[in-house]
Amino acid sequence: MEEITLAIIKPDAVKRKLIGQIIIRIEESDLRILCIKMATLSKNILRELYIEHEGKSFLEDLIEFMSSGQVVLLILKGEKAIENLRKICGATDPNKALPGTIRGDYGTSLPYNVIHAPDSPESAKREIGLFFGEEK
Repeated sequence: MEEITLAIIKPDAVKRKLIGQIIIRIEESDLRILCIKMATLSKNILRELYIEHEGKSFLEDLIEFMSSGQVVLLILKGEKAIENLRKICGATDPNKALPGTIRGDYGTSLPYNVIHAPDSPESAKREIGLFFGEEK
């Protein structure tokens, strides 16, 4: 089943000039890029993005990191897009991610794991709405 999802190439990857390498991995996985833009995210929008982590000890550090520089926002489409993107990203913790995955090859630690990927259709829809508006 074709679906859409969001990917965010994080500030650590942008600073390390990994945008192209990550996009190659995404395109080689048969996901199509429908929309792409660069942005610096505000702390307010990041609080909305990470609403499920409210009250957790790592949230403030994550928001500081994610607002520290530019990110690349992508809307992706493909068969089982959410599942497939998360598979090529690898485990959230780069130290537990398999070699050959984006985080396994490029991530260094948490939160420096180079890419964000929603975990459900509901999250994907909400997150796309945050960054691209409801029309996307």
